[in-house]
Amino acid sequence: MSLIEYLKKRDFKQTTEPRSGKSTEKALSFVVQRHYASHLHYDFRLELDGVLKSWAIPKGPSMDSDDKRLALMVEDHPVAYGDFEGIIPRGNYGAGVVFIWDKGFYRSVAEDRGDDAKTLRSELESGTLEFSLNGKILKGGFTLVKMHNREDNAWLLIKHNDEYAVKSFDPEDFVPEGIKALKNNKNGKATALPAI
Repeated sequence: MSLIEYLKKRDFKQTTEPRSGKSTEKALSFVVQRHYASHLHYDFRLELDGVLKSWAIPKGPSMDSDDKRLALMVEDHPVAYGDFEGIIPRGNYGAGVVFIWDKGFYRSVAEDRGDDAKTLRSELESGTLEFSLNGKILKGGFTLVKMHNREDNAWLLIKHNDEYAVKSFDPEDFVPEGIKALKNNKNGKATALPAI
């Protein structure tokens, strides 16, 4: 697991994104960041092997088990990125507004979990990753499954039909109006998000 690609894409003299950072928690973390860059999308990140495995989800995650959300796997991010929100200045990779939409912890749902990280790593490599999220918004079972007939980084994020599943889920319903108003970083300066 390497941050080489992540570091190569960023100029840390201009962006406040973290260069590195390790977890101090025993449980594995997850975070979902609403990212209004050239287009609005949601970044879904799972901590594993000292980094955040990351997927860009154009329509955002869903708690509706009938939804199959396209999730494009991107470069690993440092664990400290799970606490990042703010404005990435214009002219930088991913320029735009990053807002922490949800965060919490996750675990494997395998019957014989044993070493959770080992199980999750094996499932990730196989192309079918099953896990349970414990966040403020996202809860219960999910599957990330790799699509073999599309581009190499294309996956689907699917909610399990469990007691947490709902119908007609819109992630934008959980975004404060003050954040929705920040369409992009028009002035090109790195600033913090408004108090909400």
